[in-house]
Amino acid sequence: RREWFGGGGMIKYETGRLGVFFIFRCKGTVFHKALLWALPNAVAAALMTMYVHIDDEDNLLDMSGMDTLWAGYTSVLGFLMVFRNIQAYKRFWEGATLTSQVRGEWFSAVSSLIAFCNHEWDRRVDVDIFQRTLVRLASMLYCSGLQQICDLSDDRLEIIECRGL
Repeated sequence: RREWFGGGGMIKYETGRLGVFFIFRCKGTVFHKALLWALPNAVAAALMTMYVHIDDEDNLLDMSGMDTLWAGYTSVLGFLMVFRNIQAYKRFWEGATLTSQVRGEWFSAVSSLIAFCNHEWDRRVDVDIFQRTLVRLASMLYCSGLQQICDLSDDRLEIIECRGL
């Protein structure tokens, strides 16, 4: 029989209906720190632009030469986005590979412990209790490890029945 084991260690993030509303939340973000640096610089840039064009109000909104700046800006932004996506993709596959490796290593350890158990008939009851307890503990250990890294709305994962512990 299998049971569900739920833990509560992960932070839950709600993305909203469209999946993009998390961008506009203020709790848990660096928005405040970024605004602290960006706002004074934006005000300084606006004041300097107005100071440069103070004598010539007709050219205050002149956008000549902006196409080169815009092309450079979008090129740098595109490069950074591609670079960050490649990094995220590599990190995802590294995490998936390591998770699979952990499962294989723990399975190998448990199967080795079961294989090296005593096979004498008079100790069979104790060996069965040990083996069943070992498998249940390994199931709970793997469940706990997955709960630390998974991002699910329901944090309960299936484990082998733990009533015998």
